Amino acid sequence: MELNIRGDKITVTKSIKDYITEKMERLNKYFENAGKIKASVLIRVKNNEQIIEVTVPTSKFTLRAEEKHADLYAAIDLVMDKLERQIRKNKTRLNDRYKNIIQFEFPIEEETEEEEQKIVKRKNIDTKPMDEEEAILQMELLNHDFFVFKNVDEECVSVMYKRRDGNYGIINVK
Repeated sequence: MELNIRGDKITVTKSIKDYITEKMERLNKYFENAGKIKASVLIRVKNNEQIIEVTVPTSKFTLRAEEKHADLYAAIDLVMDKLERQIRKNKTRLNDRYKNIIQFEFPIEEETEEEEQKIVKRKNIDTKPMDEEEAILQMELLNHDFFVFKNVDEECVSVMYKRRDGNYGIINVK
């Protein structure tokens, strides 16, 4: 697996790169053509927390995980565990859909404590045309993390969401 390791407000030393490379090699066993996969690793510092974000795009799907911890090496271990858990948890779905991308030739212990995810509620909403400022106001009034509305400025359906940094993001569906 080819790695692109970069730091934001932190210098990525050789020992950090070596540790990440060693840990990321654990994922190679899950992919048939691991050498063709280009993973991206971003290390950030916010207050006293070390944040590591790993994105592994393949031709059919993308694995992504993010972890925060006071110790960078602990955050790396946590994010790797999270990525492996994602693969194991979704192994059947991934294997059925993407047989030529991911391989499970060795036994993987099933995680029995987690139930299979399913849709438990479906909601229909009537959206009214509004601008982005009104959507933010509505979202805040409802105390939600996101809000779906007909965007009069973009002439499409949009999803306004609150980001972790406290700002807002918008997704336009054309």
